[in-house]
Amino acid sequence: MKILLWHVHGSWTDAFVRGRHEYLLPVLPEGGAWGLGRAGRDWPASVREVDLATLDADAVDAVVLQRPDEIGEVTRILGRTPGVDLPAVYVEHNTPKGDFPFTTHPLADQHSIPIVHVTHFNRLAWDNGSASTLVIEHGIPDPGQLYTGELAELGVVVNEPVRRGRVTGTDLLPAFASVAPLQVFGMKTDGLAAATGIGESRLTARGDLRTQELHRELARCRVYVHPMRWTSLGLSLLEAMHLGMPVVALATTEAPRAVPPEAGAVSADIDELLRCARRLVTNPDEARRRGIAAREAALERYGLGKFQDRWDELLADLRSLPRHSVNEHRDERILVPARERKTP
Repeated sequence: MKILLWHVHGSWTDAFVRGRHEYLLPVLPEGGAWGLGRAGRDWPASVREVDLATLDADAVDAVVLQRPDEIGEVTRILGRTPGVDLPAVYVEHNTPKGDFPFTTHPLADQHSIPIVHVTHFNRLAWDNGSASTLVIEHGIPDPGQLYTGELAELGVVVNEPVRRGRVTGTDLLPAFASVAPLQVFGMKTDGLAAATGIGESRLTARGDLRTQELHRELARCRVYVHPMRWTSLGLSLLEAMHLGMPVVALATTEAPRAVPPEAGAVSADIDELLRCARRLVTNPDEARRRGIAAREAALERYGLGKFQDRWDELLADLRSLPRHSVNEHRDERILVPARERKTP
């Protein structure tokens, strides 16, 4: 199949485009959110950059949507409406924002475009109304068991920790820094030490490294810390588990399902997490054993093959729908924000 999708979430896209199809990624001279294309990624030749304005609309077999505005953009430029005369699915990557648990999904109550959630927690947390929903859990290209744990330090991967603050658990970092020095990887980590009051000897902001370098450097840290309060299941957590790192994580959103007890510690009790982090930092043998358990669990649940198989099943279902007649009972609400719902 020829599948149209925007390069929105790099790590998820990295797994998705390694499948068995041809992937069409819109590109613009200025790049940006609507034209990132491959962005220099080392992806298979089956991933092609396309100019959406000159793309043959009939050459597209399906579109994978990730933002509500993409529905109108595809309709405007290609002249085919997702969910009406162009097979479509919508991938929801995020936890709901706003008045949780009463947050209505933008595609709630329409019946033309199934909503694919990346975690079971997200499917439960969003108010999807009567829309068709399913869960396809993340898949990770296996980086290999690179863990050395040679540094008695804690590794954290988070993007924009200063701006996002409590969402990413930035306020918890000083407590973890009291256990062992932190190495923090991710976009816009500059100024983190000043924002948290952590001395430079206890926090090193490593910045946004290329994937292979990130994996190599992160795997040198003794323990991976996942302090996220309200984010979807971070792919960095799953990557750390694939690397063979022991994990200390807040028991929020999907983390309790993803991280088995033998892989480290998952708890809402910060003191318990600090105790576990301290024990693993001072006991390299236990850290390595728990890292092996983390890797085994990640390979079993979040292997790339399982992810691709689930997506192939869904795409085959879309392909079986009649061309130009995806939904005989067109629901115009897919083109506008979903209905508002009053909070009890």
